[in-house]
Amino acid sequence: MESRNDGVLNGEELIEQAEAFLRLCYRELGKSEAELIDRSEAVREEIRRCGTYSHTAEELAHGAKMAWRHNSRCIGRLFWHTLEVIDARGAETAEQVAEALFSHLKRAANGGRIRPVMTVFQSGDDPAKVIRIWNHQLIRYAGYPGDGEHPRCGDPASDAFTVVCRRLGWQGKGGDFDVLPLVISIGEALPRWFRIPEELVQEVPLSHPDIERFGELQLRWYSVPVVSDMLLEIGGIRYPAAPFNGWYMETEIGSRNLGDAGRYNRLPMVADLLGLDRSTNTSLWKDRALLELNRAVLHSFKQAGVSIVDHHTAADQFVRFQEQEQQQGREVSGKWHWLIPPMSPSSTPIWNDNKLRELNLSPRLIYQKPAFVGLMEETKDAVPEELTCPFHHQK
Repeated sequence: MESRNDGVLNGEELIEQAEAFLRLCYRELGKSEAELIDRSEAVREEIRRCGTYSHTAEELAHGAKMAWRHNSRCIGRLFWHTLEVIDARGAETAEQVAEALFSHLKRAANGGRIRPVMTVFQSGDDPAKVIRIWNHQLIRYAGYPGDGEHPRCGDPASDAFTVVCRRLGWQGKGGDFDVLPLVISIGEALPRWFRIPEELVQEVPLSHPDIERFGELQLRWYSVPVVSDMLLEIGGIRYPAAPFNGWYMETEIGSRNLGDAGRYNRLPMVADLLGLDRSTNTSLWKDRALLELNRAVLHSFKQAGVSIVDHHTAADQFVRFQEQEQQQGREVSGKWHWLIPPMSPSSTPIWNDNKLRELNLSPRLIYQKPAFVGLMEETKDAVPEELTCPFHHQK
């Protein structure tokens, strides 16, 4: 689709992609052939005059929704049409970007009834004005590898970015759940960091419906997962800063974030609390601990009134999404090993779906290198690979 490795298109290529998007977008929006012709002519003229073009607010909103619908790694696409798109293309300073991100967090959290939201900042046409959000997610916990005197704390997935934040002047408390600041850069200017107001960080302490002592583990997780380091492409126009969120599937927190050995690795603690035999794999202690940890996540979020979905319901919803897309004559792009949940995948209807294939569809969400990669390469610090499903964040 792209003519160069950096994704920059020449004028005719951009016109081709713009017109392909407009045909699809205007048909889905129910617009007339005359409206499509007029708009296509205006876009062609704008590209030939300026080398680029600007989406209308309506095109931006529908294009963002289409990008969610097309994402092959997301199990939660049944609700793609409900995405609320905030047009923040007018933000020019780091302070304005930070304020827009704070508004996003408040809007998305919605007192627990989480809304799918995307905030789109200006396109990357002018290198001097390119906005990058350095965080992988707007809310994320710091990671401290530890040393001979101090044990490891926090989220190992955040170790490298925590180093960046500390070098910029931020200091955490060194605990397991220190919320990292927002880090924003514009063009070649030095990055700025902004502390997220506490009232915007909604966290859920974990308890268990049957195990009274579960609270002793002092586990918690934030309620809104806002992916903030992906690039949004619509009709050949690339938006390097377009953070978005859905709501959590419980296995993302219980099985992956808290359960993975390379993350918080809390299965041994849960097993010990349950009195399970960890001396042999044949006791299936990991499976039993994993089940109870996921039960705790579901119970706690529901008790707190925070939106969440279990993996069986999410899989059923994905099947409904496939049926709806088939009725519209659209093939679903899907990457099977991303769509099956990390817990009991063979008990979901996706397990036996051998027709899924990944399609190269546009509009789309694209992985891009973290903005701090160059800095970490210079300092020889490792940069963890962060590849996640946009609206349900399995790694």
